[in-house]
Amino acid sequence: MTDIAEPTPSPNSASDIRTQGWLARLTPGPVRPYMYLMRLDRPYGAWLLLLPCWWSIALAADGTWPDLEMLGLFALGAFIMRGAGCVMNDIADRDFDGKVARTANRPIPSGQVSVKQAVAFLGLLGFSGLAILVQFNMFAIGVGVLSLATVIIYPYMKRFTYWPQVFLGLSFNWGALLGWAAVQGSLGVAPGVLYVAGIFWTLGYDTIYAHQDKEDDILVGIKSTALKLGDATRGWLVFFYGGAIALTALSGWLAGLSVYFYPALVPAAAHLAWQVATVNIHDPKNCLVRFKSNRDFGLLLFAAVIVGQIVY
Repeated sequence: MTDIAEPTPSPNSASDIRTQGWLARLTPGPVRPYMYLMRLDRPYGAWLLLLPCWWSIALAADGTWPDLEMLGLFALGAFIMRGAGCVMNDIADRDFDGKVARTANRPIPSGQVSVKQAVAFLGLLGFSGLAILVQFNMFAIGVGVLSLATVIIYPYMKRFTYWPQVFLGLSFNWGALLGWAAVQGSLGVAPGVLYVAGIFWTLGYDTIYAHQDKEDDILVGIKSTALKLGDATRGWLVFFYGGAIALTALSGWLAGLSVYFYPALVPAAAHLAWQVATVNIHDPKNCLVRFKSNRDFGLLLFAAVIVGQIVY
């Protein structure tokens, strides 16, 4: 690892690298590009990977509070594996990122990290994630290993289909299966339905996110649901988010949650309704705020599942 000077965009730069934040202040120069490569300065993606895990752990808790140690292990694993996914994505997109203002200053296209260094760092993150995975039962380990197929496929889908968000959903919501497997040592219909609910949720929030980049995506030839759906996006968001809530409610019924789960689910549903009602697909800042707010939705849903487990 070499101490390569980090580019410092002007205050008006479109770059998504935050050169004035806590990460820039607290991390040594040689390490800093790798932290940016993991997106540690922007943890929202890690939250979106983690929350389906927490939902599933709570859903499988069988009338009790979710196991705190397991929640903590999944949190650490989510931040590590989200970082690994970002590294893999940046390796795959290195030729595209250099042509887009928002991503041109990322470590690989800017030359701070070579492809070989990125691959080595990816191996380190993968090994760290495996060290966490082996803390669980053998069935859960097998489920976790299977997730690698979705992680590998996703970065390349935006070149071939206008629906890469489906493949992101397959990857980012795998925790809905893994969390249940870690608690129960098996799978069932309830976590399967929760998994599909998460995919619908991802289709919604990542379509909103993709509207930030649609002009650049057209120029470099990348596809997305934002380009596919265009001005019809709001109606599709009703479908995506409505499906997510309906399937989440069904998964709660299948898991035997109490009747109090359903009123507790209302604030989460209202949050998604707010996103649909207020999103402006032509305003990147508006889209980013709505995208980030999905962490809050996920936490509201997590709380609702806990209520359904412990309140009778």
